[in-house]
Amino acid sequence: MSLRDSLDLIRAVRPEAGTAALQNEIMAERASSLGTAEQRVAKAIAALEAAPEDARAEPLAAARKAVWEYFVQRELCGFRRHQDVIQDLRIPPQVLLGLGAMHPTRKPR
Repeated sequence: MSLRDSLDLIRAVRPEAGTAALQNEIMAERASSLGTAEQRVAKAIAALEAAPEDARAEPLAAARKAVWEYFVQRELCGFRRHQDVIQDLRIPPQVLLGLGAMHPTRKPR
């Protein structure tokens, strides 16, 4: 039985339940996506910290992109304040300085 069949059956019994089931699916997907984005940030920050000083441009760009994507995902989930996760994930200032209005695929000058 597909999700669509399940929703049709639920709507036949209780129409409002079909929407609730779909909303629960969406919320679960958002939570999963947010967790995945946070893991990418943690990996990117670790790679940046492990990089030698003379080879940090690429890991820095990757960290900025991962953090930007994570912040966008958080905002889509309704989380507007990022200060706590900046501290929890130990996001360095040089990563945050490159976010601003910068497009995530462009490399800093």
